[in-house]
Amino acid sequence: MSTSLYAVVDPSTGELVQEYPTATDEQIEQAVASAAKAHKEWSRGSTVAERAALIRKVAELHTQRKSELAKIIQREMGKPLDQSEGEVDFSAAIYEYYADNAEKFLADEPIDLVEGEGSALIRRSSVGVLLGIMPWNYPYYQVARFAGPNLVLGNTIVLKHAPQCPESAAALQQIFLDAGYPEGAYVNVYATNDQIAEVIADPRVQGVSLTGSERAGAAVAEIAGRNLKKVVLELGGSDPFILLSSDDLDSAVEAAIDGRFENTGQACNAAKRIIVAEDIYDDFLDKFTKKVLDKADGLAPLSSVAAADRLDEQVKRAVDDGATLVSEGERKGAFFPPGVLTGVSPDSPSYKEELFGPVATVYKVTSEEEAVDVANDTPFGLGSYVFTTDDEQAKRVADRIEAGMVFVNAVGAEGVELPFGGVKRSGFGRELGRFGIDEFVNKKLIRIS
Repeated sequence: MSTSLYAVVDPSTGELVQEYPTATDEQIEQAVASAAKAHKEWSRGSTVAERAALIRKVAELHTQRKSELAKIIQREMGKPLDQSEGEVDFSAAIYEYYADNAEKFLADEPIDLVEGEGSALIRRSSVGVLLGIMPWNYPYYQVARFAGPNLVLGNTIVLKHAPQCPESAAALQQIFLDAGYPEGAYVNVYATNDQIAEVIADPRVQGVSLTGSERAGAAVAEIAGRNLKKVVLELGGSDPFILLSSDDLDSAVEAAIDGRFENTGQACNAAKRIIVAEDIYDDFLDKFTKKVLDKADGLAPLSSVAAADRLDEQVKRAVDDGATLVSEGERKGAFFPPGVLTGVSPDSPSYKEELFGPVATVYKVTSEEEAVDVANDTPFGLGSYVFTTDDEQAKRVADRIEAGMVFVNAVGAEGVELPFGGVKRSGFGRELGRFGIDEFVNKKLIRIS
């Protein structure tokens, strides 16, 4: 097994493919220094249009290198090749979106004066060096959400990727260099957690964006708070999928399958808790369970053996606390058999946890009111899904769900223009769309009398 913190271990075989040396303290200092220098020189000396042209080149290079990039993350975290290629495409679309809209988003915003002569406006500008801490489940997309808007804005980036994604991290670093960014505008570091704590505290660093676990988010936010740094956190989710009525149950079942099993169930905003009205519950559960068990053949591995161990422990605990598991196949290394949990007790710790993998939890409810109560009975509040044939009911339920995002009668409907983020223990701040460029920005007031 790996002796280095950063290593590619193919989850389908358990084979150590390659190790990458962890950064020295000197390399970390050099990274921060070069990012600070690039902000001072490149950012302040470039126009929005020039920065938009650079990020457009990043989009083009993603498209040109799609096949190679997709194979890298398939090796690193086991993502099926078609989904890996789809992630590269979506990442390219994000960069292109910010290239297309940068000048509009960053244009001066006039303010109508209540009294007095003259004028006032808000001018958006960069704040400086930002630290990005990224997860393994979407190695390109997560970086694009953070790097795209902030590089267009003129911030510079020090990027720490997940320890199991060093090859994709290096490929991204190369793309930014090949696109024409100056040294320091985007710097990849293979840093330890202790080194990252020092980077957050460094006065040259102005903000931190993390996508990851609650534990990591709390640790980063604590250090950032002590050092008065702005933070954006996109943490876990246990998103509800509420099915209240349907005129096509087969389509609803397919939507629930797609919402739960994309990326082998390893998405923060996957439909992890399926909440079904009692009058269609039995039919739904029967059809859904058959579809889940059909997935036993050909399912991709989880990202690592450790991830499969963690899910195994959570599922066994739920069963020990009274839940029923229907599953097919055996656990083999990082390969985890898909399953359906019913009867999970609200008293079980697993009830409140995020299950990260191909296991769906299904609940029966007797009313719209109970459906909303179950949906909100979670420490998380990232996304949610509401399926109903009643438009007014959809609006009512959407209003009452405690989440950062609600998708009505659709899964997989995220887009480059739609803000992404949560509430409660799913974090704070937004990425993507207009709101994604407004997080790490100096909204400077200029008042002229």
